[in-house]
Amino acid sequence: MDSLATAAARALAAGDALGALKRVALRDDPPALALRGIAMAQLGELARSRELLRRAARGFGAHEALAQARCVVAEAEVALALRELGGTPRTLLAAAVTLAAHGDRANALLARLIVARRCLLLGRLQDAAATLGEVDTAGAPAALVAVAALAEAELALRHLQLDAARDALRRAQAAAARSDVPALQAEAAEAQAALERPAARRTSPDGERLLRLAEVAALRDADLLVADACTRTLCLGAQGVPLARRPVLFALVRALAAAWPQDVDRKALIVAAFRTRRPDDTHRARLRVEIGRLRALAAPLAAIEATPRGFVLRPHGGRALVLLEPPLAGDEGALLGLLADGAAWSTSALALALGQSQRQVQRALAALLAQGRVRAIGQARARRWLAPPLAGFTTILLLPAALPSA
Repeated sequence: MDSLATAAARALAAGDALGALKRVALRDDPPALALRGIAMAQLGELARSRELLRRAARGFGAHEALAQARCVVAEAEVALALRELGGTPRTLLAAAVTLAAHGDRANALLARLIVARRCLLLGRLQDAAATLGEVDTAGAPAALVAVAALAEAELALRHLQLDAARDALRRAQAAAARSDVPALQAEAAEAQAALERPAARRTSPDGERLLRLAEVAALRDADLLVADACTRTLCLGAQGVPLARRPVLFALVRALAAAWPQDVDRKALIVAAFRTRRPDDTHRARLRVEIGRLRALAAPLAAIEATPRGFVLRPHGGRALVLLEPPLAGDEGALLGLLADGAAWSTSALALALGQSQRQVQRALAALLAQGRVRAIGQARARRWLAPPLAGFTTILLLPAALPSA
């Protein structure tokens, strides 16, 4: 690069986006376009940034693989900020290999961290763990060390591994302080605060109370049968019956757990599972079938016994049963948990992260919009959705996790 482009690059590295633009704003050569794109991203003009980066990537020749790879990484970071989560990370991972081969270790590390953060947003926790396992931050810039530690902390929190999460957060806060990047420092502080906020509600015959993440982890480790409405599982310690793919069966579990140790009459179970208030013989027959399926799945942990008026859930060994509910009532918790990060999401990205159809997401957003809990910006395909931060509790247990293949 020439002296002006070099000076602009140094200004960007120091966080002076306006200073960088002053040096290259009127130039259209590929290096200047790339620098302008990065500067616009730092200023929050993400759509313009992406356009400039794409022009720069097209302008670099086939012999300029290093410059092209850097543009790919920068554009991927912009796409992540825009919550454009479609496609696969193959191109980005290929760019990481090219960058490493040319000795650009920092951008190669950034590429892998973008892949890991994308996986976390989509709930693909195993893929995120595999990607982070390949990340080596020794000698890396402090900002990248902080980003890596924050990703490790989120992954540990999603698995309720609180000791690992606290260790990662300590490293993230220290690295963020060294980086002198206020946004990273604020993100690390926010992640630390999540440990102390309510994360779920425990419902039992003694009443209902809010639990922090540490209390949720302790509950999951106790000798109790837990009907977990956050992850849609019926679990006892390490044993678990996943029911996220079986919404009718989990609805039955939820109704039985809410009434425990009492039974639940058949009509109430039909309303909970099939969402009809006028049951007929076909619903009663279907209820018997679904109870039979649930009885077989839950057999290692509990029995489901018929009573004169309905059914009752009885944990083995005389154990107690508790119902763990999300901190937000209703079925929109995961959707609000994603929107609470402050980014503007498209319905397609939300559908991808939630594992739902775009039409389902649109209906849920319309209901939340009518309640004043979300707002929309833009029109047609450019429409994006936002929600205010969910103050008072953490969204860790609201965030979706991709289901294992059936």
